[in-house]
Amino acid sequence: MINIIHSAEEFDKLIADNDVVLVDFWATWCGPCRIMLPTVEEIAGETGGKFAVAKVDVDENEDLARRFRIMTIPTLIYFKGGAVAEQSVGVRTKGQILATVEKYL
Repeated sequence: MINIIHSAEEFDKLIADNDVVLVDFWATWCGPCRIMLPTVEEIAGETGGKFAVAKVDVDENEDLARRFRIMTIPTLIYFKGGAVAEQSVGVRTKGQILATVEKYL
């Protein structure tokens, strides 16, 4: 399941409530973001509860985009224990994303 984030409070709760979280910062007008959408959806459907997946629209959540200094999208941020563990910018394959997540499980 993908958690669609609508506020900083919702984001903070998700990060606090889950040990490992993959967050996709994106926008509706972003072509590379649309390319990654099926991959992120597929990963979210296969987590088996081991980690959470969230999407943050940078246009609707400018405060979160500023907090994490998102300058280019798509940006994936991997959280472990409530802190940023790793960040990647640009389109990633399912294998690349899962390999990164696996490091933090």
